[in-house]
Amino acid sequence: MRSEQSVTIWYDDLVPGRVFDLGTTVVDRDEMRDFARRYDPQWYHLDEPRAAASEFGGLIASGWLTAALFMRLYAEAVLATADAHTSPGVEELRWLAAVYAGDVLRGRLEVLDRAPSTARPGKGTVTLLGELHRDSVPVLRCRFRGWFGMRDAQ
Repeated sequence: MRSEQSVTIWYDDLVPGRVFDLGTTVVDRDEMRDFARRYDPQWYHLDEPRAAASEFGGLIASGWLTAALFMRLYAEAVLATADAHTSPGVEELRWLAAVYAGDVLRGRLEVLDRAPSTARPGKGTVTLLGELHRDSVPVLRCRFRGWFGMRDAQ
């Protein structure tokens, strides 16, 4: 757990309707291919001629890499200064559009709901909606929960 002085986001601050701009990331071609080789070796991630001749028109990023890019933005923009604890899980994960090397993706996080934890005193469960967009096109949507410490419990 971080020192109290470095924490700027607590459960108390995560009210339904609050939105965080997570910033942007650029999809790197080498990282995209390396990830696919190691974790998701499907033809549309690795076989350039076949992908070019397909409906995709070129190689596309693994959805799992896209989810990892979202996680990095979320970790840097929110979790780095939050009294964040583990997550009880993901409720929804959708890949909405193909992602290509060079795409600039912008992350967004919205607080949907929250409730004090009955099992973990001093913590609350927050339901969050995360999204990645390329321009105005949504490419990823995920709904998940996180546990955060309450300010007054410290």
